[in-house]
Amino acid sequence: MAAMDAKHLGKQSALPATPEEAELDYVPNPRAGTRYLVRFAAPEFTSLCPITGAPDFAHLVIDYVPGEKIVESKSLKLFLGSFRNHGAFHEDCTVGIGERLFREMQPLWLRIGGYWYPRGGIPIDVFWQSGKPPEDVWIPDQGRFTARFIRYRVVRCSRTATYSKNGSLAGHKAQIWAESIMQ
Repeated sequence: MAAMDAKHLGKQSALPATPEEAELDYVPNPRAGTRYLVRFAAPEFTSLCPITGAPDFAHLVIDYVPGEKIVESKSLKLFLGSFRNHGAFHEDCTVGIGERLFREMQPLWLRIGGYWYPRGGIPIDVFWQSGKPPEDVWIPDQGRFTARFIRYRVVRCSRTATYSKNGSLAGHKAQIWAESIMQ
């Protein structure tokens, strides 16, 4: 494998102030010529509402089939962290991350799912992909992830609320409701 000029790996790196300032490192694909899928999950992604400045939270799932390069995970973590003080709508964050990774890394295929936590009672899920997925690669369904994620959020929140109040009936109803929406 060819050597790389790492900007972050093995070094102390400050969190970039903005996504535009963030530098992503790409390394040669150690399995070039083999088709496989790479999945990154970022369950604690944060950005700011561009209107109110209130924090927004999401669980991002990035899937890609590498070409000649792969993204180095520390630089990806710093890039995603740079959104912490960045004001943008959910759609802009999600699609912008996918487009930048696709443009710079040039994978064979890339998709991103942004599962945004509810604000005002409405969760927003944003999806983008670079084109038709390759047929000869196993690509796990992000839809199954969504159902598990919804159940986890609802049951976890309801149990927290149940134990902070008295009785278990409210938690039981919330769990039944969460299981019914998954079917």
